[in-house]
Amino acid sequence: MSDELDLLNLPSYNHKLKKINDNLCIWDIIRKKYIVLTPEEWVRQHFVHHLINEYKYPKSLIKLESSLNYNQRLKRTDIQVFDRNGDLFMIVECKAPYIKLSEAVFAQAAQYNKILKAQYLTIANGIIFHCCRTDWENERIDFLENLPEFL
Repeated sequence: MSDELDLLNLPSYNHKLKKINDNLCIWDIIRKKYIVLTPEEWVRQHFVHHLINEYKYPKSLIKLESSLNYNQRLKRTDIQVFDRNGDLFMIVECKAPYIKLSEAVFAQAAQYNKILKAQYLTIANGIIFHCCRTDWENERIDFLENLPEFL
């Protein structure tokens, strides 16, 4: 893992790495298998652990890399969090640490959320994150300073 990836602004956790077919892989506690380690996966795994350990989001209500159809193309969201009723609570789009969280990145995630209709949308690169609450009725978004509490 390069020094650049070690500088995440997320709490570290006791991750498990393993070499499989010449690929360095990381254990995914949600999918319960080893996943090829990319910079984006490194962020995704740290963010998932952050949601579970720091914000007490239930592991059983988190789903990773879910598919959706957007403009007749198959796309995927990085992290989906559901509420206790099974409704989509938040989607999180993860980028590699060296990817700037620009308006274009936010616009892409917001387009996905127009289909999914989650109450909260977060984009993260492991260094910073931006989270907003969507008021679908009034077609408005409000940016938050922190992630929402899981109720």
